[in-house]
Amino acid sequence: MSAPVLEVESLVTTFPAESGRAAVVDGMSMTIAPGEVLALVGESGCGKSVTALSILRLVPKPGRIESGRVVLCGRDLATLSVTEMRAVRGAEAAMIFQEPMTSLNPVQTVGAQVVEAIRLHERVTAAAARARCVELFERVGIPDAHERFDTFPHQLSGGLKQRVMIAMALSMQPKLLIADEPTTALDVTIQAQILELLREIRDRFGMAILLISHNLGVVNELADRVAVMYAGQVAEQGTREELLAHPRHPYTQRLLASIPSRTRRGEPLAEIPGVVPSPGEWPAGCRFTTRCHRAFEPCAGIVPEATQLSPTHRAWCHAVAREQQGQS
Repeated sequence: MSAPVLEVESLVTTFPAESGRAAVVDGMSMTIAPGEVLALVGESGCGKSVTALSILRLVPKPGRIESGRVVLCGRDLATLSVTEMRAVRGAEAAMIFQEPMTSLNPVQTVGAQVVEAIRLHERVTAAAARARCVELFERVGIPDAHERFDTFPHQLSGGLKQRVMIAMALSMQPKLLIADEPTTALDVTIQAQILELLREIRDRFGMAILLISHNLGVVNELADRVAVMYAGQVAEQGTREELLAHPRHPYTQRLLASIPSRTRRGEPLAEIPGVVPSPGEWPAGCRFTTRCHRAFEPCAGIVPEATQLSPTHRAWCHAVAREQQGQS
C-alpha cells in the first residue's frame, strides 16, 4: 500500500477569545492516500476552512497553530522555513477557494496570473509559461483558450473563473489539491461540470483531494471517504457508502435528513435545532449535546471516545457506543 500524501495528527488551531484562546480546530486527525478524495463536511462554523488553511500554514493572524503535525509527502510542514513553505504551496499542495472572484486579481489578466504562478516555482521563459497556461486552459475546458488568456476576471462567468483557479492549481501538478467549497457560487449545471473536471483530474494525475463542503450531494458525487466535522472535531468518519447509507452519529443523521428528497416530497424538512456553538462555549463533553435528540446523562460531561463500527467506520458518540455494546 502506498504511503499517504497527507497525514494530519492531533491538529489544534486557536484564535483569541474572551476567556483566552479558543481552539477552532481541536484535535483534527486525517490521512489521504494518492488518488483518494476525502470530503470534510459539516455546517458553517465547524472549522472546515480553518483546517484547510492550517494544513498550508495560511491561518490568518491572530490565529495560530498550537500543536499537532501535518505531514505532506513525508515532510513535516512545521519544520519548514517560511521560504520553504512558500515553495511547497503550489508545487506540492494547491488550494481552490470557494469564491474565485475574490481570489483572482481584478487588475491582471487571468493568463498573467497563471503565468506568474508557474514562473514562481519554475525557471521558464515567459513564452513557455504562456504556452503552458494556454494548454492548462484547454485541459480544464476553457473555450478559446488563446483569447481567454488576455481577459480580465470580470469578463468571465463564475464557472470560467473557477476553471481558471483550477488551471492555476494544476500548473505544477501538486500531489494534494484542497478544494474549499469549489461549487458553492455556481449554478447546478456548472457545478456538475466542475465536479466532473475534478474527477478527471484525480483519475489522470492520481492527485489526492481534500474536498470541503456542506453539500452532501456534491460529496456523494466525488468523495471516496467522508469525515463529518462538528465544533472543531470529527464526529464520524468512514467510506462514502458507510456515511451516506448507514450514518450512525446523530449529527450525521440529522444532516442527511435535512436534504430534500423525492421520497419525502410535501413533508417538512428535518432541521437541527439551535446553531453551532462558538469556540470557547463548547460543552464539556460531547459538543453536539445541546442540539442532540439522543443525548443522555454522560453526554454533557464526558468526552466520547471513538466507537469502531467497521475497519473504516468510526463515530465519536456515547449513544452509538451504547448501541454497539448492546449488539456485542
